[in-house]
This record gives sequence, structure tokens and C-alpha cells, in this order.
Amino acid sequence: MGPLKGTKIIEMAGIGPGPFCGMILADLGAEVIRVDRASAAGTGSREEPANRGKKSIAVDLKSPEGVEIVLKLSEKADAIFEGFRPGVMERLGLGPDVCQSRNEKIVYGRMTGWGQTGPLANAAGHDINYIALSGALAAIGRNDSPPVPPLNLIGDFGGGGMLLALGIVAALLEVKTSGKGQVIDAAMTDGSSLLMTMMYSMHKSGFWNLERQTNLLDGAAHFYDTYECKDGKYISLGSIEPQFYALLCEKAELSQDDFGDQMKRDTWEHKKNLLKEVFLNKTRDEWCEIMEGSDVCFAPVLDMSEAPSHPHNVARKTFIELEGVMQPAPAPRFDRTENEVLLPPALAGEHSKEILESLGMDEIEITRLLDSGSIA
Repeated sequence: MGPLKGTKIIEMAGIGPGPFCGMILADLGAEVIRVDRASAAGTGSREEPANRGKKSIAVDLKSPEGVEIVLKLSEKADAIFEGFRPGVMERLGLGPDVCQSRNEKIVYGRMTGWGQTGPLANAAGHDINYIALSGALAAIGRNDSPPVPPLNLIGDFGGGGMLLALGIVAALLEVKTSGKGQVIDAAMTDGSSLLMTMMYSMHKSGFWNLERQTNLLDGAAHFYDTYECKDGKYISLGSIEPQFYALLCEKAELSQDDFGDQMKRDTWEHKKNLLKEVFLNKTRDEWCEIMEGSDVCFAPVLDMSEAPSHPHNVARKTFIELEGVMQPAPAPRFDRTENEVLLPPALAGEHSKEILESLGMDEIEITRLLDSGSIA
């Protein structure tokens, strides 16, 4: 069981970063109860990894009795988190003040794109908008094309759900000394800005240009990029350090006349054009035979159908199969309190009766709530 065993967390059902945050906490051993809409009861999929390890109760949040059920859950919970626009939970009667009046120790997490305050706080948006505002999006892509959306990894997940999970765990630790919970304002604009810390530092120091593909780590350097192979597949290089670059030159049979002066930036484009021709001479697998596992800092570029079967990922059990779906395994690894997925993804309301029983309700009361539609 993971290190958060014994911790109870309420997740107000949402999309994207919220379920991801709940998945991380459940993977770490927390008991996560997802509050779904009553109208969604019975829906969902066993094939949704972000909902693994959780229980679900379906509640009519427009019903006073439904709201009271969530408040009763919060009385016994260590944390609750939501991903609605600012003010929605307050209008439902489930804002931080109300929850903390029932349980002063409860940690209250709030996940939004723009944050709880600021001129844009109430505007709609998505990952691409949040990382555009933080400076992250402008830095990603080739210099002859517009900025490239890096999937929704930076805002929604790295700077969103992951950051909220960290915030919740940090606040839970603080409760042990203060005896009081607090509200966490996790904004994806803040989180994606935080992920750009090194680039902001390098820019201030004169080591990072604002123009895309002119820097060490953004695809300008010939030794830090991806290359197409003979079979149309790709490999990745990260041979930054001199000794690693020397090994690259040795294994790829690159001449010093063409590839000397590694850090001379005005030669990078020419060297990259030469390297393109070199890597087109062999297939990806052939280059793997030559370089993989060495200090070249090399790896094949795998797609999602290939990654789970790579020998390294197989050896580390980086992927697991649950309900017939191949998916990333819980991480990070703990040597004593091992993470494990205890429950398959829940359908909405699948555990409603069980959760009500945990609140001390008898069969008569549970039946009444179900019949009234407050719970489904």
C-alpha cells in the first residue's frame, strides 16, 4: 500500500488535470472518493486510467440533501479538491469556509487555469492558453513555424494536476503541526511558469535567446535533437557533455574536420545538415544496436504503441495493464510502501451505497436518498 494509506480525499469530478491529480493521490495509497453528478450515474468507462483506484458516489449538487452528503464526507476527509471556475463551489454551498466550518483540518484544493484571482480568473481557457501566458508556448517549436502545442502536458498535467497533488500533500504535512487546513490556489499559469524557471534564469544570464531554435535545448544544437532514420522512424540525441559528444562522433564515425568545435554555435546548422544525412543511412533499430545503452545519450523515439514493450520499460514495469488497457504504472517508486492500483476505474455512482454506509446511514435512510434522487 502506498505512503498515503489512511488518507481520505474527496475529488469533485471534472476533466483533465483534476482526475489526474486524484489518480496520483490514489496511486500513492489515498482513499479517493469521486463525487459525480447524479445525472451521470452509471456512465463512465473501465478503460479510463485517470479514474483508477477511486470510489464514486453520484450526488445531485442542486439538492440540499445532496450538498449535505458532501459536507458529511468532508467532515471525515483530510482533503477535498475541485476544478471549477472561481465561485462555483461557493454557489453550491460547498466553498472552503463552509467545509472548514465542518472540519477545520480539511485541506481544500482549487485547480483552475488562470487562478482564483486576477483579471482573467473567470474567463474560459485551455492548456494552450495558460502556457501561452506563462512564456512556455513561445519557447517551443522550430524557428520557421509557429509555436507548437506540447500536447497538454505542461499546463494541465505538469503545471496543473501534478502541482495540485504536491500542494495537497504539502498542506497535509503542515496540518500535523498547525492543526488547521488551508486553501490551495493551483493555477496552470503559475504552474507552467514554474516549470520554465531554468529558462527564465538562463535568459536573464544571457544564455537563452527568445527566438525559437537558437538555444542549447530547443533544437538548435546538432547534438540535442531528433533525427529521421532510413526507415522513416526517429532517434533522439542529447550528447551535451564533451565526453558524450566524443563518443557520438566515434560511434557515428563523424570526422573531427566536420564535427569539431562542438559548442561553436554558428556551425550548428551546418553540422545538423550533415548529421541528417548520416542518420538516414541506417534504420532506427540499426542505430539502436550501435548506440543504445552507451554514454552517447541516445534513445529511439517510440510511439505509444511501442513504448510499453521496450525492454527497459518491461524490466522496470513502467506500464501495467488494467481492465485490458495498457497504461503508465504508478510512480515514483517507494521501497517500503509500494504503490499499487487497488480498484479499477469506477463508474459514476458505483459505490454510492457503500459510501453512505460509511457515514453511518442505515438502509432506510439510504433508500430514501436514492428514491429522492439526491443520491444515485
